[in-house]
Amino acid sequence: MSETIYLTGEAKAPSNNPITSQFGLFYVAFEIEPDTHRILDVDCTATLALTRNFIRSLFVDADITDPGRLLERIQRRYHGSSQKALITAVNNAVKKYREVTAQ
Repeated sequence: MSETIYLTGEAKAPSNNPITSQFGLFYVAFEIEPDTHRILDVDCTATLALTRNFIRSLFVDADITDPGRLLERIQRRYHGSSQKALITAVNNAVKKYREVTAQ
C-alpha cells in the first residue's frame, strides 16, 4: 500500500443545526489509499457519535472516484438534517481528490 492521502470537504450546515453553532461549517475528512482510490477512514464534524459512526459506515471501503455511488448511499440511507451539507462536503472532497491526484 502506498502512502495515504488525507483531505476534507466542507459545506454550510442548516442554521438551526447544532453543527453550525458548534463548528461553524460541516466538515467531512477522508483518508484515502491513492493506488486503489479506496476510502480507508472517515470522520466528520457531527455532534453525535452515532452520526459520525453512521457516516463512516457509508464510505469506508468505497471508491472516492465514484461520486455517484457515494451520493446514492447518502440519499438512500442518511436522512439527518445535514444531508445536503454532507452531499456538498463529499462533492467538495471528491473535487479536491481529483485535483491532488490529477484524476
